Amino acid sequence: MKIASFFSGAGGLDKGFEKAGFHVVWANEYDSTIWDTFKLNFSDTKLDTRSITDVDSKDVPVVDGIVGGPPCQSWSEAGAGRGINDKRGQLFYDYIRILNDKQPKFFLAENVSGILHPKHNEAFNAILKEFENAGYEVSHKLLNANDYDVPEDRLRVIIVGYRKDLKKKFEFPEPQKYKPVLKDAIYDLRLAKPALDKNKTNGDELKIPNHEYMNGGFSSIYMSRNRVRSWGEPSFTIQAGGRHAPIHPQAPKMKFISQNERIFVPGKEDLYRRLSVRECARIQTFPDNFIFKYRDIADGYKMIGNAVPVNFGYHLAKKIFSDLSN
Repeated sequence: MKIASFFSGAGGLDKGFEKAGFHVVWANEYDSTIWDTFKLNFSDTKLDTRSITDVDSKDVPVVDGIVGGPPCQSWSEAGAGRGINDKRGQLFYDYIRILNDKQPKFFLAENVSGILHPKHNEAFNAILKEFENAGYEVSHKLLNANDYDVPEDRLRVIIVGYRKDLKKKFEFPEPQKYKPVLKDAIYDLRLAKPALDKNKTNGDELKIPNHEYMNGGFSSIYMSRNRVRSWGEPSFTIQAGGRHAPIHPQAPKMKFISQNERIFVPGKEDLYRRLSVRECARIQTFPDNFIFKYRDIADGYKMIGNAVPVNFGYHLAKKIFSDLSN
C-alpha cells in the first residue's frame, strides 16, 4: 500500500509505516535543514520541499493513505498555546484540504497532548468535525509511546480516519506488556564525543555516526527540575532543542534545593552531560543505519525531537495495514 507523508521531518513516522509494509511514495517537508537527511534515508521517495499551503492537491499522487503531524508548537502546553489562532495551527486545514480532495482510504495525524487542553476544545472539536465532513470515520486517543516499544515517556494525540465507504472504524492497538527503559536503548553505546566549538558537528571523525553531544551551560529553567532518569526508567520526552536534552543516566539524580532549584550532586559533576544525538535517536527508536546530516548539532536534536518514534508509528501502521488488508 502506498502513502503520502506531510510535515515529514526526518521521517520517523514514515519509517514506522515502511516497517509495517507501506511504501512512502511522496513526502512534503518545508524545512531545508532536514532535506539532506530525508533524501539520504528515503532515496526512492519523491520529496516536495514547498510549504503545504503552496501544494496543489493535483501534485500529490494517488495513494492509499495520508499521514503526518501538523506543527505542534501552536498547541504545546509549554509554548504560547495559541492553537488555531497561530498560522502553524491553521496548517491542519491545509492537511484536511488535500485529504478532502484526494480521498485516500485512511489518514493518520499526530499532535502533542496540549491540543486536548480545555482552552483548545472548540478548535480541536472543529478539526475533528472537518475530518468527518471530508468523509471519514474518525477515532482519536491520547497515547504514551512507552506503551508501544519506545523507551521514553511521550504523550501524543493520534487521530486516525477510515473513509466511510469502507465501513470500518479504527480501534487503537493494545499497549505492549513490556515497557522498555533506557538500559534497553543506550547501554551499549559508549564514549560519546562533545561537539566541536560553537556546537558544530565532529562529522566523519565519529566512530558511531551522530554520537556527539551539545556543550554549554544549563539554564535556571533547566536546573529547576531533575533532568536525570536512571537506567531502569524510560527517558524523559526527547525535545526538539539540544539545550533541553535529558542528562545521561550515568549521573545520579539531581539534588533538590528548593521548589524550583536543583543542583548536580557535588563531586559527581563530571558525570552530567546531555544525551548525544545518537542516544536520542536510539530512544526515539531510529535504527543505527538511519544517519542524520547536519553542520550544527542543534539541527540533529531538532530533527529527532520533532519526530514520531519509529516503533510507535509501526504499531499504529501495523494495525491499519491489517484492517485494510482484510
